[in-house]
Amino acid sequence: MCGVHELPQAGRERMVMPQPIALTGSGSNPEHELLRRMDADHVFMMGDNPELPRMPDRPTLLDFFKFRFNDITVKHLLTSAKHALDDGHEEKVVLACLLHDISTGALLRTDHGYWGAQMVAPYVDPEIAWAVQYHQPLRYFADESVGYAYPESYDRFFGPDYDPPAYIKRDADHARGHRWYMSSRLVTLYDTYFFDPYPEVDPEIFTDIIGRHFKQPEEGLGFDSSPTAHMWRTMIWPNNFL
Repeated sequence: MCGVHELPQAGRERMVMPQPIALTGSGSNPEHELLRRMDADHVFMMGDNPELPRMPDRPTLLDFFKFRFNDITVKHLLTSAKHALDDGHEEKVVLACLLHDISTGALLRTDHGYWGAQMVAPYVDPEIAWAVQYHQPLRYFADESVGYAYPESYDRFFGPDYDPPAYIKRDADHARGHRWYMSSRLVTLYDTYFFDPYPEVDPEIFTDIIGRHFKQPEEGLGFDSSPTAHMWRTMIWPNNFL
């Protein structure tokens, strides 16, 4: 990483090109205009963006909570995990609640459970990654036996006539018959939305649980040789042109 005060591409305007997935279907694409502006004094952003907090050289999971995840996601994840902790659930369930929506924090909302599960899979017990993935399809289907109802908020998000696609139904059916079903179902039970009132939660209360169940690489998340390190690097440098 750069030094304490040094930024890459010094002396030039560093232009931020929005990521393609954020533009597709939006009706707006600044790519041609930004490419026209490119010259000796205008380059595309690579490396640290001064608009974002600088990440430590060896980022930990909690560093992403502190310096990258948006405040809505942070409150949501901390609240969900704290509820599970207060109700006495095992630590793997608590950690699954803490991780279940991390993709929406600074990467992607689309298929967030699947992306999030891939992100954490190299570092956690397979049951935790499974619970993160399958909470997404299970969220759309009630389970009265455990007191889980279809979220009223989904009616507001998507409309009361929304029908999930076939792959969501297929994966929910698969999850119902799996031995880890309740781990993922518990994540949905504690999937408390940010607009639900709850006192602020200090992320440090999860330090010991993370230490026992999240294998943080010595090199730091994003700089180890795991197959998902690039996902963590993308959140470290989200404005890189390439």
